[in-house]
Amino acid sequence: MFSTDKSFLKNKDVSDCDYKISLAGNPNVGKSTIFNELTGLRQHTGNWTGKTVEFARGCCKIKDARFCITDLPGCYSLLSFSVEEAVTRECLIQNQNDCVVIVVDCGVIERNLSFALQVLSVTKNAVLCLNLCDEAEKNGIKIDCDELSLNLGIPVVKTCATDKKGLDELKKAIYNVCSGKTKCFRVERNFEGVDILSEKNYKQNIEKLSQIGNKISSDCVKYEKSELNACTRKLDKILTSKTTGIPIMLAMLGILFWITVVGANYPSEWLSNLFGFIKEKLYILFDFLHAPDVVTGLLIDGVYTTLSWVVSVMLPPMAIFFPLFSLVEDLGYLPRIAFNLDRYFSKCGAHGKQSLAMAMGLGCNACGVTGCRIIESPKERLIAILTNNFMPCNGRFPTIIALLLMFFAGTAFTLSSSLEVAALLIGIIVFCVFITLVISKVLSVTILKGEQSGFVLELPPYRKPQILKTIVRSLLDRTLFVLGRAVAVAAPAGAIIWILANVHISDVSLLKYCTDFLDPFGRFIGVDGVIIMAFILGFPANETVIPIIIMSYMASGTLVDYSSYDQLFQLLSMNGWTITTAVCTIILCILHYPCSTTCLTIKKETGSLNKTEVEAGDEITVDVYAADAKNVNALGALFGLSGDKYTPFL
Repeated sequence: MFSTDKSFLKNKDVSDCDYKISLAGNPNVGKSTIFNELTGLRQHTGNWTGKTVEFARGCCKIKDARFCITDLPGCYSLLSFSVEEAVTRECLIQNQNDCVVIVVDCGVIERNLSFALQVLSVTKNAVLCLNLCDEAEKNGIKIDCDELSLNLGIPVVKTCATDKKGLDELKKAIYNVCSGKTKCFRVERNFEGVDILSEKNYKQNIEKLSQIGNKISSDCVKYEKSELNACTRKLDKILTSKTTGIPIMLAMLGILFWITVVGANYPSEWLSNLFGFIKEKLYILFDFLHAPDVVTGLLIDGVYTTLSWVVSVMLPPMAIFFPLFSLVEDLGYLPRIAFNLDRYFSKCGAHGKQSLAMAMGLGCNACGVTGCRIIESPKERLIAILTNNFMPCNGRFPTIIALLLMFFAGTAFTLSSSLEVAALLIGIIVFCVFITLVISKVLSVTILKGEQSGFVLELPPYRKPQILKTIVRSLLDRTLFVLGRAVAVAAPAGAIIWILANVHISDVSLLKYCTDFLDPFGRFIGVDGVIIMAFILGFPANETVIPIIIMSYMASGTLVDYSSYDQLFQLLSMNGWTITTAVCTIILCILHYPCSTTCLTIKKETGSLNKTEVEAGDEITVDVYAADAKNVNALGALFGLSGDKYTPFL
């Protein structure tokens, strides 16, 4: 009786709707999921603080009435500290809603009631939606809906949006409130003397509403398993402690990297052998078809070899790291990381939420730049955007891991070597965070001066991750998406590099001319012209840097597929690579300008080409300084690489 009319959803004009409905609530309460279920729209939902930034609007039909439903941004209060709060406040006050659905999390209803009371202070007709009721029941939280309804003066409905439980009851309550069958009334004793719109007495009013919320919660909510909250508090005392919080975070990252390094070796070798077998068959096929040597070299030695390298080297680490990182995210640990790092970012004039965007940057810098939307302050959001590329993305991890294995841990995958690589990766991440903090401080006191803002960070309860669902989602949304982008760029890049290596002028290839021209500058910063050219041509995707280096070192212009790190190490050593060269290349890999996708994302997020150029210029300036051979010796000492002096290329 209360199902959504799908044919009505095709009508995008909402002006002829009978009633206007708004969904309001704190972040992470399932508001967007309820919106999707009510309207039938497939809007993306996520467990990220401040995920909904803009309006989302849809229509549904209940009985004989048409409803326009607006999903308001998640926020914690109605005072306009942020864009989300300003949008929500304006809509609730000026939009003349026929009903406001206040969505709260049953598990933390005491905290959510403060915002619910703020909404009820500016509107009368409302329905309180107690979402995530199944999780609350498992945790022994019992809510007396009738008593809560009497205290608030509005209907109260329990739902579990992910399982579609209670949605029919919610639709019925909305219809009855809008049609006048259910009368909402204001409990005057609760709101006497409270004017939430008065900025003068805002703090006092919020405190008073919080006290009222605590009183209502104590009357209507019973906790049968108090040990659950006690367990959460005990965990937070350890995970967010000034003493143990950072070491545990580093240990967790170390375990993730160690599993990635050890686990990626075997599938990478299998894929390499598979692609080698296919390559032999392709040679036979092209020979049978009497294909010209140019076509064979371009398609097999150029395009196919590059693609096989990118897939065999990139896919295994991503397929392991991304699901593991997603499980940690679903567990509720990422907000604790933001809490631990907040004081360091505050001292540098940055925002604590920048750490969350940095964590996203470990997967993809373009995603990290987009994630900076959760930062309310325009100044601090811009600082986060301009420094996000200092975190190595998944496209740079395979290059870093390969160089660490070859030059610092040996090429054999043993327990000790994998532990060394994991420890070195942790050191690199710490170095990246340090660089991010330093540049953030420089920006905050120079071109981006301004008053520093505060923020509210919600520490969600620890949840048991949905392992299978998380792995599938991570593989589809992250791993395959990024791999597809890398493949799309690597194919033409392989063809271009092969052409440059095989087109000769006076018996010298075009690629040789380019690398020789860049060689003096490369030697100045501890590398060579081939490496510099590889990073320039790798602008579309960082994943192609190593394949470009391999192709550039092939004097004959024929691409060779190196199926093991032993062969790659021999190739690099023959061309003058030392430990110093590897360190310089790793620093270049970490600190060089963003890839094309990230630059385009910066342009879209900031609406300014100048800010995108500032980001690239920032990276290049730090890059040249940090990669200087003299500085590399100091960095080497920091990581225990004493005694290795700068050695010029032969």
